[in-house]
Amino acid sequence: MEIPPAALTVLARSAARPALAEQALVLAAAEIPHDIEFDGHHWLLLVPERYGERALRELIDWQTENQPGPKPTPPRVIDNGLLGALGYLLVIWSLPWIENAGLTPDRWRELGALAAEAVRGGELWRAVTALTLHGDLGHLVANSAFGVLFGVLAARMLGSGVAWLLILVGGISGNLVNAMVQADGFRSIGASTATFAALALAGAVAWRRGWFRNRDIRRSAAPVVGGIALLVYTGLGAEGENVDVFAHLFGFAAGFLIGCVVARAPVEAGGLWLQRCAGCAALGIIALAWWWAWR
Repeated sequence: MEIPPAALTVLARSAARPALAEQALVLAAAEIPHDIEFDGHHWLLLVPERYGERALRELIDWQTENQPGPKPTPPRVIDNGLLGALGYLLVIWSLPWIENAGLTPDRWRELGALAAEAVRGGELWRAVTALTLHGDLGHLVANSAFGVLFGVLAARMLGSGVAWLLILVGGISGNLVNAMVQADGFRSIGASTATFAALALAGAVAWRRGWFRNRDIRRSAAPVVGGIALLVYTGLGAEGENVDVFAHLFGFAAGFLIGCVVARAPVEAGGLWLQRCAGCAALGIIALAWWWAWR
């Protein structure tokens, strides 16, 4: 836009004309007359003097809005999560082996399943033991794969011992709530409640620790949105009467709440001792629950 000769204000100067093009677009969008001229040494961005103050405000606002934010906080990795994953696989695969070897008591599956009316009647161990039982090989393999995947994500942020203790607590909590809302006669087995607790735990910790906080709103919420998307795709999208959708939902909700609470805890300060204690506590809870069922 060519400005008639008059009192002009120089807003910016540059050795190269293209360097002023973006600022000129800002002024054009604000309908401020402007021009770019060469004075023999530099390229100048000019506006009429009476528009100078307004043009300067527009450019300052534009620069403020487009300043890059601070770099996002890099994730802190405590361990690779493999030890916890191996422990998880050992627990859920050892019980079928013990059953095939004929070492289990009579009616052990009946005693260990999540029976809604029995849990409401005080048999709380079922919320734990049901997580270790599976209906068939396909059920076991699916929970093994997803449990390892989501569990490793959580363990890398919290450590294997702490992560799997919290995953177990999330699974137990989800099962207890599920038992409270289901009708008499409802039965459920499988580690999927804990599996989706692990998914939500990882997403909540990543979100609360602000690893994406300095991005736009869509990226800031990425851990939570990604977790919900995986829940919908893997936990709610399956068809069939044997899919316990409520268990997946309640496990996810429990894991998310736990993750929000513990995300800022100084887990690293506890070191290996804390991880070992937490891992032993998780195994102890499972052993105690089965002892309670068989007593």
